Amino acid sequence: MPTPLIQRAAAGAAFVVLAAAGCASTATTDTNGTAPAFRVVAAENFWGSIAKQLAGPRVAVTSIIVDPSTDPHDYSPTAADARTMAAANVAIVNGLGYDSWASRLIAANPVSDRTVLDVGDLLGLKDGDNPHQWYSPGSVQKVVDAISAAYRKTDPARAKYFAAQKRHFESVSLADYNALRADLRRRFAGVPVGYSESIFQPLGTDLRLRLVTPYSFTNAVTEGTEISAKDKQAVERQAQRHLIDVWVFNSQNVTPDIQRINAISKQNHIPVATVTETLSPASSSFEQWQVAQLRRLMAALHRATGR
Repeated sequence: MPTPLIQRAAAGAAFVVLAAAGCASTATTDTNGTAPAFRVVAAENFWGSIAKQLAGPRVAVTSIIVDPSTDPHDYSPTAADARTMAAANVAIVNGLGYDSWASRLIAANPVSDRTVLDVGDLLGLKDGDNPHQWYSPGSVQKVVDAISAAYRKTDPARAKYFAAQKRHFESVSLADYNALRADLRRRFAGVPVGYSESIFQPLGTDLRLRLVTPYSFTNAVTEGTEISAKDKQAVERQAQRHLIDVWVFNSQNVTPDIQRINAISKQNHIPVATVTETLSPASSSFEQWQVAQLRRLMAALHRATGR
């Protein structure tokens, strides 16, 4: 989705380089009052939360987008964001056209020994593919593997420590997330579900729900383009005729069209569940956020089916 912010970032590239050069060697401290072993910057806090948990206290991890009301697609980076990204030893961007502004910041101040993890590239995806891969548990695992490998490469002396952090995250931190997904698949596989945009598609597929909303509808909502009259009628008809058991929508992107489907669903006693694009509340960890959403979805599916 083309946005003015990319043009603004490119126009300010000269300033970014100068500003970054002035701060790249500035020392920061962690909670123990010691200089961090290295710095990690994630464009968005869903990847940043994972990066922080894999890092431990001796690594400084910063996320640029943390406000749940901020749309990562349309974010306009600041000079402070440029300085933050320029100082990163490891930079994590989503890619796939989702956060082009972040890649522009990195390109404006190249550093030879910086590790850049572009999630889309890592997963072998291309522009036009679903960018919301933090909602795909399989993709999340691959990103976890890549982040941990980047840490071990950046600080080889602590490789065993980073391996232990990874094992703890996978076996302990993600335990409820994995258990809930397994329970949802067992109880509700095949249940017809409608959803407002493509953000939910990877998770719905993982849960083996039957996603019946036309992809062209969900993609138009995601991209902010015009929804065809045919798609609007199809989605409204699914709710009116109870062709869906549950309706799921992104509460951070409620357009008039989505408000209408929400209202039709409620009028027809179809349970409604919500998801969000970024951590909500911002103080949550990745797994706390996902678990809360999975529990809301489970409650809606239970109300709809009695299972």
